[in-house]
Amino acid sequence: MLQELSIKNFAIIDQISVSFEKGLTVLTGETGAGKSIIIDALHLLVGGRGSAEFVRHGENKAEIEGLFFLEENHPCYGRSAEFGIDIEEGMIILRREIASSGKSVCRVNGKLVTISTLREIGGTLIDIHGQHEHQELMDESIHLSLLDQYGSTEIAPALQNYKDIFKQYDATLKKIKQLKLNEQEMVQRLDLLQFQLNEIRHAELKINEDESLADERRQLGNFEKIFASLKAGYEGLQGEQHGLDYISHTISHLETAADLDKQYEHVLESVANSYYLLEEAADRLRNELDSLEFDPERLNVIEERLNEINQLKRKYGSTVSEILEYSSKIEEEIEMLINRDARIGELESKLSSLEEDLVLEGTNLSFLRKKWAGKLTTAIHRELKELYMDKTVFEPVFGKDSENNPNFAKDGLDDVVFYLSTNPGEPLKPLSKVASGGELSRMMLALKTIFSKHQGITSIIFDEVDTGVSGRVAQAIAEKIYQVSKFSQVLCISHLPQVAAMADTHLLISKEAVSGRTRTSLKILGKKEKISEIARMISGVEITDLTIKHAKELLDITYTKKLT
Repeated sequence: MLQELSIKNFAIIDQISVSFEKGLTVLTGETGAGKSIIIDALHLLVGGRGSAEFVRHGENKAEIEGLFFLEENHPCYGRSAEFGIDIEEGMIILRREIASSGKSVCRVNGKLVTISTLREIGGTLIDIHGQHEHQELMDESIHLSLLDQYGSTEIAPALQNYKDIFKQYDATLKKIKQLKLNEQEMVQRLDLLQFQLNEIRHAELKINEDESLADERRQLGNFEKIFASLKAGYEGLQGEQHGLDYISHTISHLETAADLDKQYEHVLESVANSYYLLEEAADRLRNELDSLEFDPERLNVIEERLNEINQLKRKYGSTVSEILEYSSKIEEEIEMLINRDARIGELESKLSSLEEDLVLEGTNLSFLRKKWAGKLTTAIHRELKELYMDKTVFEPVFGKDSENNPNFAKDGLDDVVFYLSTNPGEPLKPLSKVASGGELSRMMLALKTIFSKHQGITSIIFDEVDTGVSGRVAQAIAEKIYQVSKFSQVLCISHLPQVAAMADTHLLISKEAVSGRTRTSLKILGKKEKISEIARMISGVEITDLTIKHAKELLDITYTKKLT
């Protein structure tokens, strides 16, 4: 859930910080007070398009920050991990800054990210629905995914099985198309690959050869320094400086002391052990000095070999391993091109087998989709009835006979479009062609009521989706929004007293002029203040004893409905 939101220097907001609770939070206020500005800020926080126009006049930058608490197994964990972002103690902080120059800086848990990354992560946290967001229902391309989402418990595994086979099918089809290119292109491609393979083979590369040569070059390049250092070390022990002789004399004196007093034996033992170790080290240094030999010709050979390897790296890979992998890859392609006809036959046989598997998996997927389409139809009709659209008929329509006329696509064999009839006796037509704006709003709310149980979105935001309705429809919409809030935190901007009365938390947005500047503020309303605000929403102009009475009555009715 969205725990806390902080906004600074954004539009007419100078600075606000507000904490949110679970359940339904309703934001109300006079027109122009800044309700939609709050939604604009949230939209930017989760990766929306920014602009310098959002920065408060006279300020250098706008700042938006949100703290979210996540439940276990929330999809945000997996999405954040993809981008290398750690989530500790179930908390994630999104932050966005927009400079007056238009430059945008995004952070997730303190890590700088791109806007697209912020959008990917933010999409798992907040789902924003504005007055026109229901227009997405007009896009028939999303209807199939909505159905799959509804029946995900059975459809998702079947869809994954289908996708696994389709991936092989698609790769095989591409190979066949590549092999069926015209003869001239094939010959040219074969010549190029054979030239590349011969060049790599001629080099006779060995794994990690470049690293070994670089180490050897480094040693030869530092030969004089290494030799001088080893020689000085040896001289210090065995040469004119007589390091070991001094220690030997020391041992003699300590032996005398130990003979006179046993307590000095441990000192003698330590020095004697050190002497033997240093003596052994001196022998090793002498052997190393005897074996060191500078070969300037070897250095030239190494340089030439490294240059040859670097030339190959520029063409075929950044490491020797990548070059050898590329070699294996083109060797396979050469074999395939040389035996093109036989290879095409093998691939076409494989493709035919995969097509049979796709038909089986696709048919099973279609069966499950039709099963869940029936369940979705029943659920939608139930929700629409409660929204006073009980005469409306809804049906997901499958476009073609996918079993007998399969059209292999990445999501299966089906085309699904939502059809609707809003008046008795009228035929079913595509939803996009028959639904009015108000009907689409209620259809969207019906779908959201159903899908909120499955989506796992942390927060759902409704921005005046109840515009243009009143009476019993307004009450039905209020109850639907409250139902959604049982499964996800809901933030709702509304002008309807019925929706405000349903709120678990009621925030009043207002604006005032301070020192010649407009400033927006947020206030959490107590019970009495909530009654007054609902009375204002009812009356529209003047709060009277009667509107106060109506507000109290509406709250009492709402309280009873919440308990049922």
